[in-house]
Amino acid sequence: MTKPVLICGSVAFDTIAVFDGRFKDHILPDRIHALSVSFLVPRMRREFGGCAGNIAYNLKLLGGNPVPVATVGEDATDYLQRFEQFGINTSMIQSLPDTLTAQCFITTDLDDNQITAFHPGAMDRSADNDLTGQQAAWAIVAPDSKAGMMAHAKRLQAQGTPFIFDLGQAMPLFDGKDILEMVALAQALTVNDYEASVVEQRTGQTVAQLAKTLQAVVVTRGAGGATLYTEGQEHHIAPVIPAAVLDPTGCGDAHRGGLLYALTLGWTWIEACKLGNLMGSIKIASRGPQNHAPSRAEIDALLHAHYGSHLPG
Repeated sequence: MTKPVLICGSVAFDTIAVFDGRFKDHILPDRIHALSVSFLVPRMRREFGGCAGNIAYNLKLLGGNPVPVATVGEDATDYLQRFEQFGINTSMIQSLPDTLTAQCFITTDLDDNQITAFHPGAMDRSADNDLTGQQAAWAIVAPDSKAGMMAHAKRLQAQGTPFIFDLGQAMPLFDGKDILEMVALAQALTVNDYEASVVEQRTGQTVAQLAKTLQAVVVTRGAGGATLYTEGQEHHIAPVIPAAVLDPTGCGDAHRGGLLYALTLGWTWIEACKLGNLMGSIKIASRGPQNHAPSRAEIDALLHAHYGSHLPG
């Protein structure tokens, strides 16, 4: 079995609704101060989600050994059973009585824009889930409660476990000082292109400047692939054209799963970003964050076809 990876973040249920229109046609910029809109959503479904859950799922697809570190409520029995059936280690998922698991409500339009509301539930107590002593090759601190993210980062740094700081949907919780504190503890930073702009604005530093103190900064750009900043250089990582574009929910998490698996193998950051791009392209062709189910052989064939690489045997 490959080396364990600690996946710190949320485990949540996602309720995903699809609006058969475009937000831009209903949200008027000159009326944003008095916003009152309603979207008819004829399609809706409930999915297993949360950043830690999604990253762990993708890492397991690749043959990795994810150990999610999360807090859930008393309603998470089916989620835990599902992970156990997949062979995912649930020993660091703490169930809290008299609470609900985090719930994410996502509305997506025809341009794949998203409006999200999030109820944290048990996630608010994630800082109490102490990972100290858990051995791992790598870790990631993904969106969670702010207290949980900072506690996990400090514990990982104290025990010498290298980790990726994944800002993601936790962006509203972190000011510039907080971001710099997390970057000082981490080995790498992952953001999408919008988040990268916010990080630069809040910290007063470019991502290239931040990368000088890290092993790498990875900026995902959707259909544009990714930009990697490492060892003082900037690299464009070409995208993988997906078989279909159906649902962007969880694509960033799929990308992180690819990154982490490659890092546990000792691959370079360039190679890791390529695998991340591939996993994101596979995910976007499926609805829901954990419904894509390619075999490892199929992933390997796609990796070879697009980048000329192979997964280890």
